[in-house]
Amino acid sequence: MGIATPTVRKYGQILERNGYEFLKDGDRRIFVQSDISALIALRDTDKPLDNTAKNLVEEQKERLETPPYTDVALPDTYENLPQDPNQLKEVLMVLANELAAAREMNVQLTNDMSHLKLTVSRLQQDHHAIGAAVGNAAQKTNAKIEKLTEQQRKHYENLLEQEKQKSDILQKEIQDLKDEQKKEWRLQSDFNQRLEKVIQRTEKRSWLSSLFRK
Repeated sequence: MGIATPTVRKYGQILERNGYEFLKDGDRRIFVQSDISALIALRDTDKPLDNTAKNLVEEQKERLETPPYTDVALPDTYENLPQDPNQLKEVLMVLANELAAAREMNVQLTNDMSHLKLTVSRLQQDHHAIGAAVGNAAQKTNAKIEKLTEQQRKHYENLLEQEKQKSDILQKEIQDLKDEQKKEWRLQSDFNQRLEKVIQRTEKRSWLSSLFRK
């Protein structure tokens, strides 16, 4: 019809706002021949769109209240078919359009079902893939945590061993210092004793010398 998709959507909203009823598949409008005629009327009108829409709503109400060619719906009789070839052609055109719309809707529904099944299948595959990825990631994370824990434990044991070795060395150095100090004390004590003896002998000699002088 040469009407862009956004414009079709806009016309549909204007028609519904004024009371027009579309066949729908969920939120999607299904356009039959009468709906197409309404869209064309909105496209070609020189009047305000809402006024034209109201007129189209009135026409739809009249059409729904007095559906044409009701007798044609009987599949087992041809008695009530219009005799006028033009009327018969018009009836057949209406039926053909409605049938084409129904077929188009069925094709669309079939495509939608196929697309839905494909989407569900992909979602299931994605779910399994995500589950497997999460499981693998969790396993790798646990392995890393265990590895880091083991590394930290070994590092802590090494530090303890190093500190123990340092403590042993320090204890030995302290003991060596104590032993050296004791040794120094003994030497000093021995020296003091010897010095005292020397002093005593010197004093004694001095006393004797002074005695003889007298």
